[in-house]
Amino acid sequence: MTRDIIDINDFIILVEEAKVNEATIDSCTFDEPLIAVAFYGSGNVDLKVKYGDKLKEFNHTTGLALSFYADDKVEFIHTVSSSKPLECLVIATSIKVLDKLPNQEGELFGEMLTQLVNPSDHYVEGPHFIMTPEMQAIVEGLFNIQYNGKTKMMFFRSQITTLLSHFFGQLASLKTEKISTQERGQLNQAKDILLKNIDNPPSLNELSKQIGLNTFKLKKDFKAYFGVPVFKYLQNERLTLAHKLIRNRDATVQEAAWHVGYDSLSSFSNAFEKKFGYRPSQIK
Repeated sequence: MTRDIIDINDFIILVEEAKVNEATIDSCTFDEPLIAVAFYGSGNVDLKVKYGDKLKEFNHTTGLALSFYADDKVEFIHTVSSSKPLECLVIATSIKVLDKLPNQEGELFGEMLTQLVNPSDHYVEGPHFIMTPEMQAIVEGLFNIQYNGKTKMMFFRSQITTLLSHFFGQLASLKTEKISTQERGQLNQAKDILLKNIDNPPSLNELSKQIGLNTFKLKKDFKAYFGVPVFKYLQNERLTLAHKLIRNRDATVQEAAWHVGYDSLSSFSNAFEKKFGYRPSQIK
């Protein structure tokens, strides 16, 4: 289990990663009041937020972007297991330095996360949503940086800025679309169904029936919520999983293609190159 803290332009970056063989509790608190956004990578780790006699739980965290205000009375508890490793990246800042943040980032926090800038409790939950494929790719990359030293820090700094830009852009898009809480739940259910059947997904009509949302609403709101159409999202997830399997040497190129539902190796390789810019056989 590792926990690194990095300071970048008045932002505190907390990088947590844990892979365990037995169920383990990972507890985290902050020394001072902070406004933050947590980005969760793969692992679907369970999260509990405790403050006073109150408790908030998240059981499906893979791909989650969660904004919040928290002071030193708040405890974040992750339950990590062999099947649910932890990958969590937190970008945080204090209210007192908002005006000092570069590139008008402080203004964005004030305009779009008003309830966090003016908190009413020890823990205040702001907007949260599932990251777009672009955001998930950034988070994945930050947990698998191949560079070292100053080059690594330069890459890290640039990706944090890009990730925040995507977060506020997607937040603005969701506010415009005004997707209801119930519909968000249905869309998250659709995402879970796709990921559980990544090698043999249901058709759009079947998916629509399973979540209780008509096909038109499913297509329209899925794109608004996740940033891409339904099956473009599925393709991105397939290729990202295949990349991870090949990179970690858990599968050959052919095996990875089969695992994520590609019958044709050439179709898989072409789609892979279009997404990543290189062939799967070039992964080192």
